[in-house]
Amino acid sequence: MNVLVAIHERRSIQFFDPQREVDPHLLRELLETANLAPSSFNLQPWDVITLQDRENKKKLRACAFDQPKVEEAGAVLILVANPRGVEEHIDPVLDRMIELGYLKPEAREKTRGMPFGLYGQDPDSVSRKLFAVKNAALFAMNLMVAARGYGLETHPMDGFQEDKVKEAFGIPQDRLVPMLIAVGHLKPGTQLLPRGYRRPVEDFVHPERF
Repeated sequence: MNVLVAIHERRSIQFFDPQREVDPHLLRELLETANLAPSSFNLQPWDVITLQDRENKKKLRACAFDQPKVEEAGAVLILVANPRGVEEHIDPVLDRMIELGYLKPEAREKTRGMPFGLYGQDPDSVSRKLFAVKNAALFAMNLMVAARGYGLETHPMDGFQEDKVKEAFGIPQDRLVPMLIAVGHLKPGTQLLPRGYRRPVEDFVHPERF
């Protein structure tokens, strides 16, 4: 599917077909495609918990204000943002840059210090948390557009209790959960309403200055 078609067709679906699973091989391919998302310094500070087991989806539904789509979607993804992605991921990123010839070995240490200079040394700082969430959001949008390209529907969810999700699924306390993403197929017979209000470009674009 053309990427512009996928963007225009993507909708946040409320009603998923509970009888249709998402093929695990397709889900893996979707995640591999989403993983091509850009990230600051290529640090990719995200993890994803994939839920397809009915009992686990039921457990997540209890953490998400009892939203039916959590249980009905073929798969639900818990997106986890990692503020420690700087120190945890920087070395393999630099190794690959040197291997590809993007970076000279003698420039490694100077380059290694750059993300620490930009985002700070403290993984618990606001700057680090913003770094993790912003980049995880790029992954999430990539995933939702790609899902439409694969013939799947999605719905990003902010309606959940983060502390309960962390406890239920063993997520470390220093991580953040920006959103859940339901992935699946539209329930047969569901008629989508016209797309909701979108602000005119003139309302949010400010040429040259705010």
